[in-house]
Amino acid sequence: MQKLRLILGDQLNTEHSWFQECDKDTIYLLAEMRQETDYVKHHIQKVVAFFLSMRNFYSTIHAQGHQAVYFQITDPDNPQDLEKIIAACIQKYDIKKFEYLLPDEYRLDEQLKTICANLKIASGVFDTEHFYTTRHELSDFFEGKKLLLMENFYRTMRKKHHLLMDGHTPVGNQWNFDADNRKKYKGEVPVPSEKNFHKNVSEVASQIQEAGIITFGNITETDFSWPTSREECLEVLDYFCRNLLKHFGDYEDAMHTDEKFLFHSRLSFAMNSKMLSPKEVLETVIAFYHKNEAEISISQVEGFVRQILGWREYIRGIYWKEMPNYAQLNALENHNKLPNFFWTGKTKMNCMSHAINQSLDEAYAHHIQRLMVIGNFTLLTQINPDEVDAWYLGVYIDAIEWVEMPNTRGMSQYADGGIIATKPYISSGSYINKMSNNCAKCHYNVKEKFGDKACPFNTLYWNFLDEKKEYFKGNQRMGMMLNLLKKMDPEELYRIKVKANAIIEDMDSL
Repeated sequence: MQKLRLILGDQLNTEHSWFQECDKDTIYLLAEMRQETDYVKHHIQKVVAFFLSMRNFYSTIHAQGHQAVYFQITDPDNPQDLEKIIAACIQKYDIKKFEYLLPDEYRLDEQLKTICANLKIASGVFDTEHFYTTRHELSDFFEGKKLLLMENFYRTMRKKHHLLMDGHTPVGNQWNFDADNRKKYKGEVPVPSEKNFHKNVSEVASQIQEAGIITFGNITETDFSWPTSREECLEVLDYFCRNLLKHFGDYEDAMHTDEKFLFHSRLSFAMNSKMLSPKEVLETVIAFYHKNEAEISISQVEGFVRQILGWREYIRGIYWKEMPNYAQLNALENHNKLPNFFWTGKTKMNCMSHAINQSLDEAYAHHIQRLMVIGNFTLLTQINPDEVDAWYLGVYIDAIEWVEMPNTRGMSQYADGGIIATKPYISSGSYINKMSNNCAKCHYNVKEKFGDKACPFNTLYWNFLDEKKEYFKGNQRMGMMLNLLKKMDPEELYRIKVKANAIIEDMDSL
């Protein structure tokens, strides 16, 4: 029986059981499609990275002896639509059964269900064999509970998968070393240069242009540094263990104008495309730690494990628990437009300039840049979460909807009304000053609330609290700041609100 198996662009797992034996009656299908490049405007490096990774995956399984068909974006016979491509292959190769792996995006999950329902041949669906958890494991875990606390889920995952455990006790005698992961980076520890691959991407970039795909962001065609094969991803993992892990936890929340990546692993694209599995990443990191405990403290490793076993699996579970309604949530009723400098990086705010320009240059920013600089600004200026969602989904190389949307619409923008976060992640300029060196050379003064040189974050912060005080009046975690707001001199608050409204009316002048 001739069988067609679909592999999506974020399912590039050569270790999957499908590929352990060759079957002459099975054909694998991969396709670059306008359907996938156009549903949101993407960063050019993101499109390049996925296309190169898909092509490398195709070459690998083909070399292993598997039958495979591949549609490049400029192929004249490429219908550019998933349903049409599947139909064309079924007819051309006389396919009797169609199979696919569970998609991680709701829209593709629904599309493939519809495609299969309309097929006149048998079909089947299989697990991607990637995550620690099933789609609905988190829903089952929190059934009947009001608060979906990640920490509770994380500890259960640690026990279940026996990671950083000494019997029933966590290694280091505590579950969470987050308090040790908040150091400001002052240059006291040299940062190794990032792992680069310096590949020429001019051909694929030209194909993207030829196809008429509209992208944004920057790319240097002879110096594209992201891993696009399993072998390269393993090199990045090894580089992280040997060069970055020993300081990762200390500075994971830090920002510095001279260091784009600090001690972050940059493994998110490798995992989200499934070239690496979270299991092999964590087992490799933990094994390296145990071999080097004299040099690496538990707080460095636990912070890394928490991000992957805790947060990554938790976010995926939230996505499948709450979709499709989650994509429409706007609990704070924010409706302002994203300013133009999100596409140009041209702003006098030093923290925003560095974070956005890095995003445009590298298709990457680490979690504090995304949450407490860019996300903080968009929430304080009350941007429509649909616009914020689309920008984050497009700009970051690791952004696939299942991981991007809960982090952005939930954690960052509080548009879900507290499903993920118990309070909004907002701050004045003081937090940014505490965790970075951005404020020292900024056009604006982080200590001022008024005047032309006052830090916009200061004014916007107090204005936001006043604008949303009725919404948050019952939130205990907001109580202290709301009490300070009540005690503020009315004339001072009036001046703040006038200044904040002027900022929001003309954000592109910042």
